[in-house]
Parts: sequence; structure tokens; C-alpha cells
Amino acid sequence: MLRTIFTRAMSSKSALVILAPGAEEMEFVISADVLRRAGIQVTVAGLENSEVVKCSREVIIKPDASLEDVKNNDFDVIVLPGGLGGAKAFASSKIVGELLKKQESANKIIAAICAAPIAFDSHDIGLGKKITSYPAFKDQLSTKFKYIENESVVKDGNFITSRGPGTAFDFALKIAEELNGADKAKEVAKAMLLA
Repeated sequence: MLRTIFTRAMSSKSALVILAPGAEEMEFVISADVLRRAGIQVTVAGLENSEVVKCSREVIIKPDASLEDVKNNDFDVIVLPGGLGGAKAFASSKIVGELLKKQESANKIIAAICAAPIAFDSHDIGLGKKITSYPAFKDQLSTKFKYIENESVVKDGNFITSRGPGTAFDFALKIAEELNGADKAKEVAKAMLLA
């Protein structure tokens, strides 16, 4: 019995969702929630520390740990929620840059929604990939990436991007599909009355 539980825990996929002040709370919560429903082990890491984070609409969220505490762990996906304040913090963070480069080198999934893809630009990852973002960042991102406007979620290799709060379910379900398969993603979507 113990061996079975241990094997199950060891085979589970993992996600790191980074939370910074000014993050868009819908994108954060929907991503973390959907991934957990899909059986993915989600670690919520505060960019600055493990204290409560005030999001863009003043919702307060308590991370599981600080990013510093988990930076040496391996994750199957790193998720960057949007929100202008959070996205700017990701873009200027040395530790986020190091983690994203490590993830890209390992050919593991990097997912960003809304304004968060500006971190790809500032840390020079995913260059030349097809991506999308909140429309206001099209001009900034079009110089280094193949910018896609007419899709709510864009996947190119190990990069997954999405447009904003209204596309957060599609974004999270796409990550779940990549990690645990299309059947699991459909099961989760159906249970949430999205399918």
C-alpha cells in the first residue's frame, strides 16, 4: 500500500505558479485551481517571499513558499499569471530569468498569460516562437516573437501563452492537457461545466 502511494506521488506532474504583487488574481486562481483539479501538484511561490501578496484587484493571497525556497526544485511547468504589476516584476526579476532559462534548456513547459509574456522578452527566452498576450503588448512582443492575435491560447513547442482573464480557463486546460492528457483536461472541463 505504501509503495503504491509513493509510486503515485513520484509519477505526478508538478507545476510552479509564481505570484507577484499586482498579479491578475483571476488568472492566478483559475490556473492553480484547474491544474490541481487535473491532478497536478501545484506549488504557489511568492516572488518576493512567502508573505501574503496583494493582487491587482486587491485580493490577498498567501503563497505556499517563497520562490527562493523552491528555486532548485524541478517542475514540469512554470506558470506566470498576468497583471501588469506582476508581469513587470517577473520581467525585472533575476531569479525568474534564471528559472525560465533553466526550464527552457530542459525543454519543459513555460506558460504565461496576459501581460506576463513580457518576461520572455526581457529574459530572452523563446525567441522566434509563436506567442500571444494581452493586446496592448503586441508591439513590444512582435519584434522577437511571431505574434498571434486570433487565438485565445497559443502553443509553440514547450511555450504556452494566452490573452487575458477571459481566456484563463482555456489556458489552464491547455496546460493540463499537455501534462496529463486530453482526456483528463476534458474530464476537468466537463466537471466545471465548461464542456
